[in-house]
Amino acid sequence: MSTDDSSGNLPESTVLAVERTRLASERTMMSWIRTAISLITLGFTIYKFFQYRQQMQGQPITEGFFSSRDFGMMMIASGVIALMIAIFGHERDMRRMRKRYGTVSVSFASVLASLIALLGLLGLAEILLQQ
Repeated sequence: MSTDDSSGNLPESTVLAVERTRLASERTMMSWIRTAISLITLGFTIYKFFQYRQQMQGQPITEGFFSSRDFGMMMIASGVIALMIAIFGHERDMRRMRKRYGTVSVSFASVLASLIALLGLLGLAEILLQQ
């Protein structure tokens, strides 16, 4: 943890506790990232699988309540929404820690989560623009 004047006068045990809390928050964020990646990739895979199957059969696949396209889009959207909620929560927690304890290291998990959310949105746009 990088320190400045406001955290330099904290007891060492508090500095270590803040660092452990920050690292726990990073691990939680990485768990959200894994979950979102699973939802996004599963949604895209479902969509592409049924698109490929339809092309191979040369006829539309009988759909139920949701089409495979709709279901894939819902899965991708769920992953992106979950990731956005996690990003906002994580950043809120980091702001609280910075306000109370001074400088807290930058969260690279938030940067990664933002990039993955962007990729998820691009995948969703790709599906929307295909039909």
